[in-house]
Amino acid sequence: MARSSATRDSWHPQTQEDRDAILRELREVLTSPHFSNSKRYPALLQYIVENTLAGKSDLLKERTLGVEVFDRPPTYDTNADTVVRYTAGEVRKRLSLYYLERGGRSSIRISLPPGSYIPEFLQDQEDPEGAEDNSHASGTPISDTRLYAEPLAEMRKPYLNSLSTVPLVTLRPVPAVVAAPSQTSGKSKPSRLRLLWLALAAVLVVAAIAGLKWKYRTVHPQTAVDEFWEPVLHDQRTVLICTGSVVFAPDRVSGTLTAGKDIEYPFVSMEGASAISLVSGLLQSFGAAAQLKSAGATPLTELREHSSILLGGFNNQWTLRLTEPLRFHFVADPAESIVDQLHSQARWTRDPSLPYSSAGDYALLARYRDTTTDSWVVALAGVGRNGTEAAAEFATSPHYMQLLRDQVGSSFSNQNIEAVLKVSVIDGKTGAPSILAVHAW
Repeated sequence: MARSSATRDSWHPQTQEDRDAILRELREVLTSPHFSNSKRYPALLQYIVENTLAGKSDLLKERTLGVEVFDRPPTYDTNADTVVRYTAGEVRKRLSLYYLERGGRSSIRISLPPGSYIPEFLQDQEDPEGAEDNSHASGTPISDTRLYAEPLAEMRKPYLNSLSTVPLVTLRPVPAVVAAPSQTSGKSKPSRLRLLWLALAAVLVVAAIAGLKWKYRTVHPQTAVDEFWEPVLHDQRTVLICTGSVVFAPDRVSGTLTAGKDIEYPFVSMEGASAISLVSGLLQSFGAAAQLKSAGATPLTELREHSSILLGGFNNQWTLRLTEPLRFHFVADPAESIVDQLHSQARWTRDPSLPYSSAGDYALLARYRDTTTDSWVVALAGVGRNGTEAAAEFATSPHYMQLLRDQVGSSFSNQNIEAVLKVSVIDGKTGAPSILAVHAW
């Protein structure tokens, strides 16, 4: 009885019809959740696929991609700015995840081989049963190791300790079952037994994963802190902490002045150091590394490479710039304040009639996808330094974050969120924060 089995071979499209088929597959990939929520990853994938189909694969070099796709200057330092390499790694991994979820439903697949910026196209081919095939002769199921070997290695790296994280279960190939030939069944009986073994193995894997998830949920129930930080830390091995820094200024009420780019040795206050400690400790508990930089020494390119945490308000230029389009944001005139652009009468500022060490403070807590950097940004920023410390305490506390979650609702982990906090200050010490206003979109 004739039978055919599908293999997936490297395919070089020759006709316009072939190229149109790949472009249709590209559109399907780009509309998937793995790519549709970003600008950077689909931009790179679309550029390299379209140029390969146009016969311009010789242009797909790191510097050219940096200039054409990511608007870098022609003379930029590819060693210092790794945007192309980092994005290509993410594209490679996301393609793997996409096709793993699709299973065998895609007759054409797009892959990005390791160490290359030239995509490879794979197409199902029908092989007759009589053809010589070592994989069939050994009884080992066919797998596309070229497509998945390297991305699966990436997927084994530790990621954020969230509910979706479970240990990777690796199955060894199931040996073929050797059965005595039968006059009635011929070769069909061993084939059916192999399928039964594979089905049983798949059931065991699913059961194991379900059991691990249930056990994890029982031992480590998800908190509002987990939900708040989950989108920020997703697929991030390193998170940038961009902190405001100051210099002494005895003539100012606060005693400090924002440090500019020309200051070689800026410093942070005790309250700023406390905020850094709280946030970096939380990142470490999630398995992410923190890269600490002062705002004055942080270029925009670095903010585009990672999720960023902005600490400090008026002493942090990036906090002022990146939160300016938000509903709640900072203004310096006529006094340093947080304002609500929907209600002009709403303004939160420290009482100038009180000493700095006794005046209550206000803070902005925000988590949102920033359109300038195309990355997640968390702002923990006070009008004064006490507000920054209080915002960091709020964002790392399950109790306080649950209060915020109760106001935002069930879509807490998926929305952009802003909150204005009030902080009492006594003898320069930061008191407990409370929520004054919340906006989610």
